[in-house]
Amino acid sequence: MRLVVLTNEQLKEELLSNGVSDDCKIDWISSPKEFLSHTDADAVIDLLFEDNSYDVSHLTNYLKKPVFVNSMNKTIVEIGLPVIRINAWPGFLKRNIAEVSINDEINKNEVEKILSLLNRKAESVPDLKGFISPRVVSMIINEAYFALEENVSTKEEIDIAMKLGTNYPYGPFEWGKIIGLKNIAGLLTELFITEKRYQPATLLLKEASEQ
Repeated sequence: MRLVVLTNEQLKEELLSNGVSDDCKIDWISSPKEFLSHTDADAVIDLLFEDNSYDVSHLTNYLKKPVFVNSMNKTIVEIGLPVIRINAWPGFLKRNIAEVSINDEINKNEVEKILSLLNRKAESVPDLKGFISPRVVSMIINEAYFALEENVSTKEEIDIAMKLGTNYPYGPFEWGKIIGLKNIAGLLTELFITEKRYQPATLLLKEASEQ
C-alpha cells in the first residue's frame, strides 16, 4: 500500500515512532500542492490540516480513497467531506492507539488496515471536537494554569507533583510545551462556546498569544 503524507518534521518523526510495515510505502510531502504529484496513492494523510486553515481544496480529488485529516476543532460534519479525523496533536502520535472519527460512508476495516501498517490500533470515537484524550489533557493543563494564577505553587513544583502523584508521563506545563499552548487554548476556546466548564484560564490564553 502506498500512502502520501502531508506533514512537518516533528509529526513525521512521531508517525514513524512505532515503525512501518514492509507492505507500506510512504511519500512524504510538505505542501498541499504536492498532492497533485501523488495521484497513485492508496490513501492520504494530512497532518497539517489545521495548520493550513482547514483548506479542503487539495483533498477533493482523493475522496474515493481513505483521507485522514488532523482536525481537532472541526468535526466531519463541519468539514463537509467524508474524511477520517485523526488525533495528531504533537505527542499523541507516539502512542500505539490512534483516536479516529469515521464517517458512516467510510470502510472501518480499511481504516484499521491502514493504521495497522503504521503499527497502531484504531480507536473509533464519536465525531466530537477535541476527541477524548485531548479534551482530558487540555483540562488538566487548564486547571494547572488556574492553580498558577492563584499562586498555589510554581510551574516546576506543579509538574513534579502531578508526575509523582498521578504517574503522568509529563507534568501539565511540560505537556503544554509539547502540544503547543496555541493548540490547547484553541480547543478550550472552541469547546467553551457550548460547554462553560471548558473556560480557558486567563494566564493560559496570555501565554498562548505570546507564542
